[in-house]
Amino acid sequence: MTTITFIEHDGTEHKVEAQEGISVMENAIQNGVPGIDADCGGQCSCATCHVYVDEAWMEKVGARSEMEVSMLDLNPESNEFSRLSCQIPVTQELDGLVVRTPEFQA
Repeated sequence: MTTITFIEHDGTEHKVEAQEGISVMENAIQNGVPGIDADCGGQCSCATCHVYVDEAWMEKVGARSEMEVSMLDLNPESNEFSRLSCQIPVTQELDGLVVRTPEFQA
C-alpha cells in the first residue's frame, strides 16, 4: 500500500493507506478526508478536488493535462503547486505523497 498524507488548511493531518490504481481523489473520498468535494466524480470537470502538492512531489505526480490546466485556471486560489486530485493516479512511486487541501473548493 501507498501512504498519502492529506493536510487540511488548518494543519490537521490525515494519513491514508491508499489503494493503488485509483486516483488520489478517490482515495480521499473512500477514507473520509475532509476538503475534497469531488462534485463531478473525477471527470476533470468541476475542480472541487483541488489540492496543493508538496513541492518535493511535483515531478513524481506528473504534468497537468490541458484539460486540468483549463479547470485550474478558473480557480483564483490555484498556484504552481495546484493539481486536481482526480487526475493523479496512485502508484507505488507516490508512497509518502503529501498534499494540502484549500480552505474552500471553487
